[in-house]
Amino acid sequence: MAFEGLSEKLSAAFKKLRSKGKLTEDDVKTAMKEVRMALLEADVNYKVAKSFTAKVTERAVGADVMESLTPGQMVIKIVNEELTSLMGSEETRITFASKPPTIIMMCGLQGSGKTTHSAKLAKMFRKQGRRPLLVGCDVYRPAAIEQLKVVGAQAGAPVFEMGQGDPVEIAKKSIAYAKDYGHDIVILDTAGRLHIDEKLMNELKEIKAEVVPEEILLVVDSMTGQDAVNVAKSFDELLDITGVILTKLDGDTRGGAALSVKAVTGKPIKFAGIGEKLDDLEVFHPDRMASRILGMGDVLTLIEDAENRLDQEKAQEMAKKFQQNKFDMNDLYDQLAQIKRMGSVKNILSKLPGVNDQIKDMDFDDKALDRIAAMISSMTKKEREDPSIINPSRKKRIAAGSGVKVEDVNRLMKQFEQMRKFMKSMNARGKDGKRKRLPGLGGAPFGGMPGMGKFPKK
Repeated sequence: MAFEGLSEKLSAAFKKLRSKGKLTEDDVKTAMKEVRMALLEADVNYKVAKSFTAKVTERAVGADVMESLTPGQMVIKIVNEELTSLMGSEETRITFASKPPTIIMMCGLQGSGKTTHSAKLAKMFRKQGRRPLLVGCDVYRPAAIEQLKVVGAQAGAPVFEMGQGDPVEIAKKSIAYAKDYGHDIVILDTAGRLHIDEKLMNELKEIKAEVVPEEILLVVDSMTGQDAVNVAKSFDELLDITGVILTKLDGDTRGGAALSVKAVTGKPIKFAGIGEKLDDLEVFHPDRMASRILGMGDVLTLIEDAENRLDQEKAQEMAKKFQQNKFDMNDLYDQLAQIKRMGSVKNILSKLPGVNDQIKDMDFDDKALDRIAAMISSMTKKEREDPSIINPSRKKRIAAGSGVKVEDVNRLMKQFEQMRKFMKSMNARGKDGKRKRLPGLGGAPFGGMPGMGKFPKK
């Protein structure tokens, strides 16, 4: 998960502060030394880390904090506010042209993910009811245009290309094409290099001068840490970029790029790539990211993910079945498909407040979902509708058909029954005739889904 190492170190530093009833100036300064070391280890720019801790220290040694009943919490509140400010205070949205089409120029080094994220943007705009056009301006990299066509088709966006022609001319003609065919957004997928060179920059400058884009978005790989910030600074000096897309924020990212790029370039992070699928693109919210880093969760993003990715009609049907205690294996299969659309289980749980410390050492096997789905697929229609008829011989057949052991089938059956009992208890009514409300997921099987982290890895 992104920022996992940084979150752990900050949590350890703040744990010492929370344990004290009253803070001294030395307590704050000691904690800030640990925070600064954590930031530097996360590959945050040295000047940014030094300035950040100086600001927090200045605010934290004030009378309001020292005399507070919960000084430790007040310091954490200040850190949260300063982290948010460091990353841009609030989300920065795309600037749309007053007269279509809006032109978005994508740039970055080769391998940063420009082409994929061009398609991700196109898909996001299509969901908003817009008509994006992808443009193949990378005429140097082998199969770059073919790759754009493939991801463009997946995103449902057409691709304008002229083969291995002049990128500036291609960009110019794509605008005319967009106007003729009613496309309100043009996304230019420009060429990259393995490193910044004069030829690349001159070409990008010429494209910018020719089409005058509303947005110049730099795509940078967040796994490269400070190198990503240096790349952003160089591109900004030469092109005056309008924003950054950070990719691979779902991986083992130390966090340096996200925490440094705004402070170093003055340009906002507008989007974050959080996975390989075309739906895996988030608007970057500095306040929510600060909450994630401090282990406070990100419920708003989780809700938005659910609204955008889950089938609302199926969710309503499922709610009715829960209330009527009619949940069967077909429903479980549908639930697995919905969960997979939301991303990895650990990533989902990490957005819940107070969960990070509980799950940081847990080994989540997301392939367990695939094995459960395979077992359900190996069942007959009658077995899925009425799992109680599954006897030992049927279990052997299901295990053989799905490539698992009989013990795995037994575990699935047992946990499925636990889920049904849990749902029955949630629907039980008290003496007042009202349904019982269980706090959180107290009585549910772990994660509310059988097999999470429990099936042995293959």
